[in-house]
Amino acid sequence: MPVKLQRCRVSRRLFCAGLTAALTEVTTSSMFAAVTATPGYALVASVDRKRILRAVEQYLPLAPQTITAFPSDRNPGGSHDFFSEADYFWPNPADPDEPYINIDGKSNPANFQGHRKAMIALSVHMPALTAAWRLTGTRAYGEHAAAHLRAWFADPSTRMNPNLEFSQGVRNKTTGRSYGIIDTLHLVEVARAARFIKEEFLSPDERKALDAWFREYLHWLQTSTKGITEGAATNNHGVCWALQVAEFARLVEDEDTREAMRVRYKRDLLNQMAVDGSFPRELARTKPYSYSIFNLDVMATLCKSLGEPGKDSFSFATGDGRSVCKGMAFLFPYLEDKQRWPYPKDVEHFDFLPVRAPSLLFCGLACSRPEYLALWKRLDPDPTDPEIIRNYPIRQPLLWL
Repeated sequence: MPVKLQRCRVSRRLFCAGLTAALTEVTTSSMFAAVTATPGYALVASVDRKRILRAVEQYLPLAPQTITAFPSDRNPGGSHDFFSEADYFWPNPADPDEPYINIDGKSNPANFQGHRKAMIALSVHMPALTAAWRLTGTRAYGEHAAAHLRAWFADPSTRMNPNLEFSQGVRNKTTGRSYGIIDTLHLVEVARAARFIKEEFLSPDERKALDAWFREYLHWLQTSTKGITEGAATNNHGVCWALQVAEFARLVEDEDTREAMRVRYKRDLLNQMAVDGSFPRELARTKPYSYSIFNLDVMATLCKSLGEPGKDSFSFATGDGRSVCKGMAFLFPYLEDKQRWPYPKDVEHFDFLPVRAPSLLFCGLACSRPEYLALWKRLDPDPTDPEIIRNYPIRQPLLWL
């Protein structure tokens, strides 16, 4: 049975003391950020500075590669159409010519993932370069981040078409499914980063092309059959859809859509949560631990995306007490000590978790819980297991503070 949690009320003095302790590693070069920015920014700048700068020195020599560099003869679209095959589908042992069958939680390495890997590389490199530019002001970082934006969203020879009609198809059955929209979750932090660099490093025509791409994709997410179906999902897919819509709308300054996502979060998405803070549909999966973490990470990031003065989604709670802070209170003991997890272990990749969950940082700051921040600091920020990377959409929290 799950352990019973009691909500701990933390005074402002105690929270500030905990945050001060978390900042003890602030370096001289990041003191300016600590003085001029929020405490959350100062914390992340102090913890992640060396990590970010070490990473971008590896990324600077690497030219951007879009989906056009990774063709597949199984792609039902053209060279500019994103294509992927559903992870958990395998050949039917009774007849290899029959549609592939689902084995939940077990990824088939033979399915085509070239386009997803290219997009994940974009989501790793471009935000890190942007974070490095924000930290140091070194133009080479911003210039290279902008090169990724040009390649993916502006250059006619390499840009991706703004839809996911052919994502997570199932061999011998369908060329694409609504579930595939989760693949562009890896564009969320790219869109976040683009806000920092587009005015400085893109030409007016390039900015116009970038915004046009995200407006068109946003329209497809909201009006296509696949997009509408995914938006109505009552598990992590619905939350991932909402985060994409919210952040892409932020990039193109579509405040009406962002307000609609605030309503959806309060009215619909929190219904995924039980009164104890768990996500029953994620707990029912064959990977309940990773899916519970993933859904909370995306939900906390959605709250962060939608936040602005006077509109704080973190503080909202339903009449029976469900909130993102409640969700973090439920999950925290199991992030702190995985051995306490009272549910079945994930069928794969359980040993590689937990990693540095963004929900720990965002909820630690918003819910005034310094113990979340302390754990966030201790966990691994750069997982190497491909499955964990696939479900780890926020890698540069500096861009969110």
